[in-house]
Amino acid sequence: MELIGNVKCYEWGKRGHRSFVAQLARANDEQLAVQDDQPYAELWMGDHVNGPARVKRNGLPLDEAVRANPVGMIGNGGTDDANRLPFLLKVLSIAKALSVQVHPDKAEAERLHRMFPDVYKDPNHKPELAIALTDFQALCGFRPYGEIAELLQRWPALRTLLGETVLGLFEAQDASAVRVAYERVMHSTPEDIQRCVEGVADALRTESTPDDPLSELFLRLHGEFGCDVGVLSIFFLNYVRLRPGEAIYLAASVPHAYLEGDCIECMACSDNVVRAGLTPKFKDVDTLLRLVAYDCRPAGSVLFQAQVLHPDTEPHTRTFIPPVPDFAVAEIRLPGEVRKYSVRNSATGSILLVVRGKGTLHLPDGVAQLGFGTILFLPSSTERLIELTVEPTDEPFLAFQAMRNDFVQ
Repeated sequence: MELIGNVKCYEWGKRGHRSFVAQLARANDEQLAVQDDQPYAELWMGDHVNGPARVKRNGLPLDEAVRANPVGMIGNGGTDDANRLPFLLKVLSIAKALSVQVHPDKAEAERLHRMFPDVYKDPNHKPELAIALTDFQALCGFRPYGEIAELLQRWPALRTLLGETVLGLFEAQDASAVRVAYERVMHSTPEDIQRCVEGVADALRTESTPDDPLSELFLRLHGEFGCDVGVLSIFFLNYVRLRPGEAIYLAASVPHAYLEGDCIECMACSDNVVRAGLTPKFKDVDTLLRLVAYDCRPAGSVLFQAQVLHPDTEPHTRTFIPPVPDFAVAEIRLPGEVRKYSVRNSATGSILLVVRGKGTLHLPDGVAQLGFGTILFLPSSTERLIELTVEPTDEPFLAFQAMRNDFVQ
């Protein structure tokens, strides 16, 4: 079942044909006219109510197609409260930083949706996985305690904002220091934040440290967002730079912000975000501070590793298996000499996206031609192992397959 993805034109997306999302979407939907002055931020491939994909042959939204035949489509493998896919697959093309944010867990998502349905529009949690397609930058989780203390020593304007009481907690190596300092920053007045941000920016321009990635990031975010409080989060959160194929997993309550690059993203079927900076959207600072996890870890520890589950029969398939039942993602990356390969479908159905190369998928009722931008829904009734024939091209075949996570209990 070939799908047409749902395109989101959020302001932070890359513009026109420079956007990988636009390139994929144009290949996926010949009716799409890409505008060079328009941002193309996300391509959604799922049945979420805020942007369901459509079945290519008849235009039917995927959520309606699933509800019409839930057993044949997802094998009763939908979410607890509806016959829906439990996951949402996306591609992101980021030119400008997304908001500093956390996602609520399931119980908190239900509570927020019940109390503030206009802001938190569904009751599901939103753990998510990001797999870099290009060099990719993000903020993710709190830095180690010692790193934050060193950064505070470097910037007088930040020490002035925090005050002697908070600085004293770091000097005493008090376990609460990071939490108290971050809360102080996030609750500071706009005037105090402006003085702090401008003080750091003035010091950077005077000192001129072009070889310092964090200083470059500060000046970039300051240029994009001015004196937004979120700019100061870079001194507290890990600055992570991923190479293509590397991934991060964002559990509930982990603070993060995507900064730049293209990625595959998969998550529980939800659109719940608690924002507190680097955004013109509604900021719910108190909720973020109540939910956020102050788990201070080195940047390298946030990388999420994939597994080769079937090394004998599918050696070129790596599967990212997060600790939640909602989703897993397989990366199928075939070297140029491979011409025949097996693709393993889930017992609850899956969505396959081709981002490089060409091939033919041999299905029980015929064949599906695969190329750049092809999106296929493979129903649960499809055979478990499907033969893929790859055409010789100038670039190796690369596809990503999202499915319910039946690898964890």
